[in-house]
Amino acid sequence: MKFIIRKAIDKDFTEILSLIKELATFEKATEKVTNSVEQMKNEKEYFKCFVAENSQKEIVGIALYFFTYYTWVGKSLYLDDLYVKKLYRGNQIGTELLKKIFEVAKRENCKRVRWQVLNWNKSAIDMYKKSGAEIDNEWSNCDFDSQGIQEFKM
Repeated sequence: MKFIIRKAIDKDFTEILSLIKELATFEKATEKVTNSVEQMKNEKEYFKCFVAENSQKEIVGIALYFFTYYTWVGKSLYLDDLYVKKLYRGNQIGTELLKKIFEVAKRENCKRVRWQVLNWNKSAIDMYKKSGAEIDNEWSNCDFDSQGIQEFKM
């Protein structure tokens, strides 16, 4: 199968959001997606994205990331979403997207690349382990949604 990996542009946001929603469905969390194309356009300086595009110019995979700072190591890259449509899995698209992420991390002199994977997503875990990733089962996420942020009190 032929595909290209390229940087996402604004006109890709509709398809990117569609894949984000598809990923949320896969992760059994559809109701948690509150993002919109308009919000992505307004907040585009906060994230970067690579897309995998097939020969028909359809976006079939994404790797959405941003830079962050971890106090223990310094500048880092956080891979928020790596997703390939089910029909296109097994064609090395996820691997190629991950390679692009690591090219950026090297070029930007990042000290860490981090992402999350659900503990039941065996195929993703296997791919990540094959690439040399360390899967940490010790840390837990602490999240507040926008309402929780507004209502925060100690």
